[in-house]
Amino acid sequence: MAFFHNRTVNLLNLHYTIVSIAQGGGGAFFAIYLLKSGLSVPGTLLALAAIFATRLAIRSALLPVAVRVGLRPLVIAGALMMGVSFLFLAHVHGGVNASLYRLVIVAAVADTVYWPSYHAYFAALGDEEHRGQQTGLREAIGALVGTVSPLVAGWLLVTFGPVAAFYATGGVQALSAIPLFWTPDVPVVRHAPGAFRTAFSIAMLFIGDGWVAAGYFVTWQVALFLSLGENVLAYGGALAIAALVGAVTGLFLGRLIDSGKGTRVVWYAVGVGALVVMMRASAGHNPTLAVIANALGALVGCIYVPTMMTAVYNTAKRSACVMRFHIAAEGGWDIGVSTGLAFGALLVWLGVPVAWTILFSLVGLAFVFVLLQRYYARHPAEAVEADQTQGEEAVRI
Repeated sequence: MAFFHNRTVNLLNLHYTIVSIAQGGGGAFFAIYLLKSGLSVPGTLLALAAIFATRLAIRSALLPVAVRVGLRPLVIAGALMMGVSFLFLAHVHGGVNASLYRLVIVAAVADTVYWPSYHAYFAALGDEEHRGQQTGLREAIGALVGTVSPLVAGWLLVTFGPVAAFYATGGVQALSAIPLFWTPDVPVVRHAPGAFRTAFSIAMLFIGDGWVAAGYFVTWQVALFLSLGENVLAYGGALAIAALVGAVTGLFLGRLIDSGKGTRVVWYAVGVGALVVMMRASAGHNPTLAVIANALGALVGCIYVPTMMTAVYNTAKRSACVMRFHIAAEGGWDIGVSTGLAFGALLVWLGVPVAWTILFSLVGLAFVFVLLQRYYARHPAEAVEADQTQGEEAVRI
């Protein structure tokens, strides 16, 4: 398996595995805890929208820091800051008040530092010819560890309360920085003409994906929790079942992408995704159907994420600067998810059942389908010869 030969990517996937434990554990209860802390369903969706809107407002401030320190310190700092954000989550209570405002700001800053830096880092150091398999392996491992982490987080939340659950999650998140001490740094050049302009097509793709995430992922978490009678342990169990279903799919689909069958995989990813969206919307208060629809969602994730992120990472690596590329491109995601969540909150406030509101994800899926088909039509075989300069120091960013 040639895609295992990149030691740096292996360390990055180890880092992401630990991040997945945190995000699939306490992170999976982020929206649920806001709901239980006293917010209404529209209030919960708006609070999450505020985090993403704040990210959009402050993300441009990240570039001067990246130029000064490079990517690796930013990924490490972001991982630690995301751990701190869970400590603030543990102390949110009583609805809309100062504790919620603090969480919105801290979570937005942490996400802004971590996610563009991580994606730029992964794009720069990964291999174009093995991108689908490397990304698929990452998602498969994330799904595998997700079979345990939501059960543990749910048990901690019920047995010992939010401080124990979210402080433990924050600690695990902070530990994810350790593998990065053995990865190389990647500098960010001071000037890179045209780097932001090349990100436009991916920014458009991310707007669609943000709408998908707002309904299919975030709003669905709330709908699933309500379908299961607001039972924290049942919710954790449903997430664990879903992770088990999706654990091995991503690697197989990643190989199809790398062998030049990306257009076919787009049909799989978007087609199955649309089917699951409709299943989730019809689940209502039927716990059995909700659990089945949630389990199928893990299968979609292991197909959908490698399909999309192969296009994103390879376009980023070909750009003049991967960091500028991701700062601009992921701004599209913030726009998509924040507007999608705000739209969903409006629908719920108007009386639409929360499960039905996720149907707006179909609009995002259609947008993603068109743009990914165009990408893979232009790049029919992502398996290309490795660049003559294999060292990480030769990566142009």
